[in-house]
Amino acid sequence: MQSLWLPVLSVFSRVLLAFSPAFLVPMAWAWFLDQEHHVLIWAFGFAAAVLSGWLLSLATRHHRRELLPRDGFLLVNLVWLVLPAYAAAPLYYAVPELSLSKAYFEAMSALTATGATAISGLDLLPVSINVWRCFLQLIGGLGIMLLVVAVLPLLGLGGMQLYRAETPGPMKDTKFTPRIAETARGLWGVYAFFAGACMLAYRWAGMSWADAFMHMCTTMGLGGLSPYDASIGHFDSARVEWVATAFMTMAGISFLRYFVMIKRRSLRPIIGDREIRTYLMVLASAIAVVTLLLLVHGVYTDVGTALRSAAFHVVSVATTTGYASADYAQWPVFAPVLLIFLGCFASCAGSTGGGIKMVRMVLLIKQARRELVRIIHPRVVNPVTLAGGVVPPQVMNAVFGFMLIYGAATVGLTMALLLSGLDVVTAFSAVIATVNNIGPGLGLVGPSSNYGVLNDGQIWVLSFAMVLGRLEFLTVLVLFTGQFWRK
Repeated sequence: MQSLWLPVLSVFSRVLLAFSPAFLVPMAWAWFLDQEHHVLIWAFGFAAAVLSGWLLSLATRHHRRELLPRDGFLLVNLVWLVLPAYAAAPLYYAVPELSLSKAYFEAMSALTATGATAISGLDLLPVSINVWRCFLQLIGGLGIMLLVVAVLPLLGLGGMQLYRAETPGPMKDTKFTPRIAETARGLWGVYAFFAGACMLAYRWAGMSWADAFMHMCTTMGLGGLSPYDASIGHFDSARVEWVATAFMTMAGISFLRYFVMIKRRSLRPIIGDREIRTYLMVLASAIAVVTLLLLVHGVYTDVGTALRSAAFHVVSVATTTGYASADYAQWPVFAPVLLIFLGCFASCAGSTGGGIKMVRMVLLIKQARRELVRIIHPRVVNPVTLAGGVVPPQVMNAVFGFMLIYGAATVGLTMALLLSGLDVVTAFSAVIATVNNIGPGLGLVGPSSNYGVLNDGQIWVLSFAMVLGRLEFLTVLVLFTGQFWRK
């Protein structure tokens, strides 16, 4: 057991040291705004992370070795469970009446790019606190581990195992460059380019530089946290909503595809991708349906306003961002249920979104179609294909296994919340919203409320749901098997 933990802790110490400079970002904002008390809070957070990482590195310096696949799973879980504790400490000390459970929930929500908040009165919080909440979503968007994968090879440690454990989607073995470090650097370069463009676009739309920075972080991370209780609705601006809609749509597409497009200098990797075409078609269809619904039911009388609101909320929830400019829970019941349903699967694998991913739904639909054909023609050879190639049986088995565990986990977590006394709408929608990293649910945790109304036990259940969804279930649940811990 010791031989398993010590090499993992050795790498984790470097992850913690790599994470520590993040505390300097809100500290700089607090310093610039002359908030000395909050400067000290961020300085202590930075010092704690650096000191912990340094001491752990010293303690495990003789236990470095190439990571095995089992080590990768353990390290990924350790990072996503422990780093939120470090990120939560400043929130606990800086936000009045915020319990330790809800501070951890807030940090977990930010790092997993879920966007569920347990804090009310966001407008009154110090800017550095809101900067921290939003900046964590920028870090968590592509996964903290992906950033560190680019550094680990320089330390003589393997990164491919971590990449396979962390990267969302079923096609994890696809290599876009010979070295994983090059892939990681390329992804972060693409991510940084879109982030800069998004920030400038928000500034052009009328936001202040601080608001543009914070909303850029939560748009590109598809997290949806906002420094305002009213979310994007605070600005009451059509221009802001259209900018958000455009960049959320782009962030819902695989960054791997953008990377390949840039390397090949061709739009074909985007235009020819079945998953992306289906993603855009689903968004367009849902926008048309919701727009028509809003007009028919008289929620809006102007076509332009109805289209804008429908497009913004469909894209926001479908990409698991979770922004809101209106209380869509008050719309005709079909609309909010459709939005939550889309959030379960619409975003693409390799994007910063959560949920099942569109590629899995495409494969499941193809498999269903295949079975229907086999009923009529039992001897026909009709394999499932994707991108012009036959999908290997092990990939389809992984998709089926994922869906089975996804359903079982959703039911189990919902039953746990029902046992705690929540009503069925709140319990089910809260689990769907956290497991799929959407953010707001329905009922007590709808877009006009937040998760602060829940008790500590319910908060811990949903914190676990967030990390379970972000790491796509199997990465977490494998730790609960006896085989994992046997030599």
